[in-house]
Amino acid sequence: MKFFLDTADLDEIREAASWGVIAGVTTNPSLYAKIGGKLADFEDHIKRICAVVDGPVSAETTAMTRDQIVADGRRLHALAPNVVVKVPVMPEGLAATRQLAEEGIPVNMTLVFSVPQAILAARAGARYVSPFIGRFDDISEDGLNQLSDIVDAVKGYDFGHEVEVIAASVRSPHHVAQAALMGADIATVPFGVLGKCVQHPLTDRGLERFLADWKKVEQA
Repeated sequence: MKFFLDTADLDEIREAASWGVIAGVTTNPSLYAKIGGKLADFEDHIKRICAVVDGPVSAETTAMTRDQIVADGRRLHALAPNVVVKVPVMPEGLAATRQLAEEGIPVNMTLVFSVPQAILAARAGARYVSPFIGRFDDISEDGLNQLSDIVDAVKGYDFGHEVEVIAASVRSPHHVAQAALMGADIATVPFGVLGKCVQHPLTDRGLERFLADWKKVEQA
């Protein structure tokens, strides 16, 4: 399973990239607003991210009609060859995805919450399908079950092009582990969750013991 970093924070992206573990980045309007992003700087900011990350960088359209989504998609993809256009799953989004896919522009269809939505996204030509896990927790439902069903459904058909499932709205290492076991192609995770994936109390305990024992060697 590949890791994408779910952020617009360049410092987080640079640090995670230095670990050698991220294969791409996903952003959205909320993440860009979180870092105090300005509209006038948005496109340059996406370019800066693409300069750090070789893999796919998802930049989301905020348009609501197919023609506007297509226009946004063309403009965003022109920023860098690794820009993927993030489009919400809805009728206008599906129509725009079909057009963008026919032009060779990759689409990450976002806000997917069901198997039918995922299949429709793939049929429309989406290169990536992003089912959300954590937001099911907010309404006391099991997002992991939905993810499992979507992975099975997408992998069960030939859509005529490569489709990868991105486990999104990931909130814990448990989500990451289960997504991997279910066969999700990618997990897009916040920097904090990525950091927690590295940590384990037994690792910490073992390191402390090794260092303590080595200190005895140095003092001998």
